[in-house]
Parts: sequence; structure tokens; C-alpha cells
Amino acid sequence: MHRQSVLRLARQSGAFPLAELPPPYLAPSLHFSMNRSTVQCSNFSSTAAVAAGRGDLNKVRAVSAIHRTGPKYRLGVSKYPLPKPVSPDALPKRNATPDHGLWGFFPTDRTALSTPTYDIECGRSWSIQELREKSWDDLHSLWWVCVKERNRIATSDMERKRLKAGYGEWESAERDRVIRVTQNGIKHVLRERWYAWEEAQRLYKKGYRPQEDSQE
Repeated sequence: MHRQSVLRLARQSGAFPLAELPPPYLAPSLHFSMNRSTVQCSNFSSTAAVAAGRGDLNKVRAVSAIHRTGPKYRLGVSKYPLPKPVSPDALPKRNATPDHGLWGFFPTDRTALSTPTYDIECGRSWSIQELREKSWDDLHSLWWVCVKERNRIATSDMERKRLKAGYGEWESAERDRVIRVTQNGIKHVLRERWYAWEEAQRLYKKGYRPQEDSQE
């Protein structure tokens, strides 16, 4: 609405002095406030007038998870009693298992955190020439020994990080590196044996028999 219209409305109403006139963008609200009796309006509720006498038809009205208002009616689960926690004294006692498999995640002294002296006394990794002399069962056992030891190192590293000990990181990382070198050597030897088996299979299909060379 134009400013001249605002001035005209102010002179007609006499409610505002010229110094207290609102800005032009508020002129529509000023116009409606002075002519409220002529403006058509409706109530906030959208419920039909015929349904007003029958009560609230919405069963979940005023139920809010934000304001923590409960439902108006008792739910079906309310008739079931809530379970009560069992006291630790009422639980049956369990016998200790000194040879439990989970002790493999901890050092031999069964402490939660390994010392740098324990981690650095790991020796060297297995060489490829030494692994070539091992059987399949020996390589399989050695592989899982390495996996178990790496799990033990990861457990100690997590506990060391939680306690913010500030020591033993280098020794632990060095022991983990030695174990990974051994695992890479095991995979290298198994890869060589796989290629040798493929080559022997290819020669056999071509008609080569090693017994013929031994007879000559």
C-alpha cells in the first residue's frame, strides 16, 4: 500500500500521530485492524459444526512424543507386568575356566596390556626357504598362530589407546610387522606350490609320465 494511503488511514482513524505511523509494509494490517468488523474470519478449528456435540473423534489428539504426554487410553500391553532384573546374588555361580580360548587374546601372564619387553622378544620372521621345507599342515598351523598373535597385539593396542599409556607403540608395531612378513612368506610358498601343481597337471595332460624318466 502506498504511503499516501497510510496517511489517509491515519487521518480517518485519528488513532496514531504522524510521528508514530508504522512503515508502509504494515499498512495492510493497520487497515484490517480498523475494519475488523467488516473482515470475514473463521475459527481456528476445522471440525465441522455438526460434529462438535459428539466429542473428540481423534483418539490420538494431544499425544506427543516430544512433550512426553502419554496416551488417553490404556494400551493393550499395560496388562502385562514388566520383567524385573535378577539380582547378581541369585544367579548361579560359574566355574572358572583357566584354559578358555579367549585367553589367547592376552599375553601369557594374562594381563590386559603387554609390556614393551614382551613385544620386542619376538625374534625374526620365518624366511621363505625355511617355509618351503614345511608341509601343508605345518603351514596351516603356523598361519593361524600368526592370526592369533595379531589378534593379541590388536587387543593390547586397543587397551593401550584406551588407557593413554604413551608407551609400547613402537614395540607392538614392530612385532606386528614381523608377523606380517611371515604371513606373506606363507602365501608366497603356497603360491609357488599352486603354480607347480598347475604345471604338473599340464604336463600330465600332454602325456608326460615321471616313471619313464626314472626307468631310463
